[in-house]
Amino acid sequence: MTVVEIIGFVGALLIGLVLGLIGGGGSILTVPLLVYLLGFNPIVATAYSLFVVGSSSLVGVIQKAKKNLVDFKTGLSFSFPSFLAVYISRRFLVPAIPNDIFTLNGYTLTKDMAIMVFFAIIMFMAATSMIKTKKEVVEVHTKQPYYKTFVQGAVIGVITGLIGAGGGFLYVPALVLWAGLSMKRAVGTSLVIVSLNSIIGFTGDLHTLDIDWIFLLSFSAITIIGILIGGYLSKYVSNKKLKTSFGWFVLIMAVYIIIKEFSQH
Repeated sequence: MTVVEIIGFVGALLIGLVLGLIGGGGSILTVPLLVYLLGFNPIVATAYSLFVVGSSSLVGVIQKAKKNLVDFKTGLSFSFPSFLAVYISRRFLVPAIPNDIFTLNGYTLTKDMAIMVFFAIIMFMAATSMIKTKKEVVEVHTKQPYYKTFVQGAVIGVITGLIGAGGGFLYVPALVLWAGLSMKRAVGTSLVIVSLNSIIGFTGDLHTLDIDWIFLLSFSAITIIGILIGGYLSKYVSNKKLKTSFGWFVLIMAVYIIIKEFSQH
């Protein structure tokens, strides 16, 4: 095993720790780790990230369910349009994107670059969501029509499919608005959607990519170990302070990705 691979697996452990400590967000670092440290191209990295996100979110579902913080009925009804969109994105949309999207004055926007820049924009949104201090939302009884939820789920599903991140920070507000869930139950319920989306979305890649199962299963297992450790340590540390600090870190990473992508093209 090379030094880079060892650092990569340490990174997997750290991703799991973040997920376990703050209940989300860590998976958004999976793609940059796979692309910039381990040298995978963005298409493979986003596929692998879906598997890592899906398997780690399942662990999160079990942890939250034990605390009665998961509404399975709501999660499953929301996930239907979402996992369809993720699967279709991975199976048909991503392979259909041309390698060179357009050329302007000798400058070419490539498929890999477009995916990473879009990923950085989503990271920026996630970072903003984590930095903002949220007030606890109480259970409400106003629900929006299901067709709006269907559209929301489909749109978030396409985004998830393109960038290989869970999209929990996008699902949580939608669940609060549509299902009238409290913030804590919305977070737990979002993990059901994220795990289904990610695993089903990943199956779309099985038709188009050769998967290195030994690496992927090892990486995912180390991430899950990190989640279990993080879940234990979360009893002793301030969740809000951690989330804000991690949000700033994700913001810096988003800026780094944009600078790196534009400087090498």
